Amino acid sequence: MSARRGAEARARRAPLARFLLVLYVLLTVYASLYPWTGWRAPAGSTLDFLFAPWPRWVTRFDVAVNVLGYVPYGLLCALAVYPALGRVGAALLALATGGALSLGMESAQAWLPARVASNLDLLANACGAAAGGFAGAWLAPWLLDTGPLRRLRASLVAPGTAADVGLALLGLWLFAQLNPATLAFGAGDLRDYVADTVGQVHGATLFVAIEAATAAANLVAVALLASAVLRPDLAPARLRLALVALLAAALAVKTLAAAILMKAEHVLAWLTPGAQLGLAAGLAAALAALALPRVARLALAAVLLMAATVLVNLAPPNPYLADTLRVWSQGHFLHFNGLTRLVSSAWPFAALAWLMVLATGRERARGA
Repeated sequence: MSARRGAEARARRAPLARFLLVLYVLLTVYASLYPWTGWRAPAGSTLDFLFAPWPRWVTRFDVAVNVLGYVPYGLLCALAVYPALGRVGAALLALATGGALSLGMESAQAWLPARVASNLDLLANACGAAAGGFAGAWLAPWLLDTGPLRRLRASLVAPGTAADVGLALLGLWLFAQLNPATLAFGAGDLRDYVADTVGQVHGATLFVAIEAATAAANLVAVALLASAVLRPDLAPARLRLALVALLAAALAVKTLAAAILMKAEHVLAWLTPGAQLGLAAGLAAALAALALPRVARLALAAVLLMAATVLVNLAPPNPYLADTLRVWSQGHFLHFNGLTRLVSSAWPFAALAWLMVLATGRERARGA
């Protein structure tokens, strides 16, 4: 009986929560140690900050960011171990591991002259992990067993681990839209990592064409990728509605990022003529491409992702976007924007790998 209960408990665990937890830890490490340059040996112990006086200059914004930054960690940690641990055990695990992660990051910051380790940051991170852990532990039955999210996932998303990875990729794609310095839906720009210069500035007509093609290709690729995540027996009308909702969410995230990071008059600065043309053409092409067979959709998504990534890296600099970004003072968002840029740069390659694994797995299943 105990073995059977253990098997049932393992079956009820949320693999999506575990995937998201791993991703969140990796992103937290990157943001905590950004910009990853100037490493040098600290003068004293890396734990000296624990016994240092309280920081003299403290802002509510910094405290709130440090608390909120670890709330998702605590939430995902509690969901990832449900129902193996009880509510109290899951919450305490989130607090302990979240505090350990924060301690490791604050200690590592002692090696970076651009970062300052702080005992207040550690306390705020631990509080955020604890708050997220208790929320996740108490909401886990509702979220994972009988709640509306569970029913929505069962009715829309295909079962299996591959679909969970696909959902995580779509979440990362939405997260990448928070960076205002990228082209509309553009991703995979590696020039900041491999070169210090950009190409020659060209006229607006050329850039509009490249931006439109980039936005359209990425939109169709993401729509086809999402269609592989959704249930194969989903009604065509519900499939189209789900993809339109995904596009609407991406547009909302893009606009929200501009509203937070830029002045009010630049909220829609990203919606350039090229972006408008690409979105219109991409939406029409995506809705038409949904009629293709599954294998053809996977292949077309991979081709479009590769084409769009090439276009992004070959695109001339946009002087109009550069003028708009001059009003952008990164300030407190410097490390966050470095994180969104990394996700945007790496996303097409992760999506391509997932598409290849998905196609290979399908072929093996057919062969078997």
